[in-house]
Amino acid sequence: MSEPRPAHQQPGEAKRRMRPVPLLFEPPDSVADAEHFFDLESMDDPRELLARSTELTLAFRAAADRATEFQAMAAAQLADPKRFDRLSAATIAEHAEWTEDYAHRMVEFGRDLLRNGGVTGD
Repeated sequence: MSEPRPAHQQPGEAKRRMRPVPLLFEPPDSVADAEHFFDLESMDDPRELLARSTELTLAFRAAADRATEFQAMAAAQLADPKRFDRLSAATIAEHAEWTEDYAHRMVEFGRDLLRNGGVTGD
């Protein structure tokens, strides 16, 4: 039996890369101009530049960690044996652009998160 695919995807259709969405707090002018990144290039004071870039690095790391937890929970839900339309680890890996081994680990991580109440706000 073949794995389900999204309704908008035709058989044999190549995977399309999605553009990342702009961050909600990034000024719209900076999104249109690829030369600007949170106005870091306009900072002359290296101390200010270090402080602001460090702040952004920590915010991106926190966002990535939280997004990973949500990915894991989604993978666990999609692989749930109680679902009639459950997906295999291989299919989840394909959709998320992971290896199958990583998909197995993410499903287990997601199950642990779901058992313990999911992602909590910090």
